[in-house]
Amino acid sequence: MKARVKWVDNVQFLGESGSGHSVVMDGPEDHGGRNTGIRPMEMLLLGLGGCTSFDVMSILTKQRLQVRDCVADIEAERVDAVPSVFRKIHVHFTISGTNLKDAQVARAVKLSAEKYCSASIMLEQGGVEITHSYTVVEDE
Repeated sequence: MKARVKWVDNVQFLGESGSGHSVVMDGPEDHGGRNTGIRPMEMLLLGLGGCTSFDVMSILTKQRLQVRDCVADIEAERVDAVPSVFRKIHVHFTISGTNLKDAQVARAVKLSAEKYCSASIMLEQGGVEITHSYTVVEDE
């Protein structure tokens, strides 16, 4: 896996993935940026959310569940020091669909957290406390 980050100007950078996708990263105005892109630490949270969501949906799909929607809301807390690393991250899934069983969703979230999600497992090994919760919404 490869990636490239190219400086544009001030604190704006263009990130290019090995798969050919790009994203603009920038800082807030009080740090020399123009607020034209996502912050690098936000990218980490999005990566974690994407990784665990991928796992959860993969597991639920393999169980042939009728999932209509999957949303991961992520909240993070950083330390008040430099470097301002993450201290805690909480991921809350809202899974919507038909005939969803609580136990199946719980198992998918747990498997992602403990076995499959490389991003969350890597962050936990670095000392970040990561918790997960979920809500199942039954379609009518």
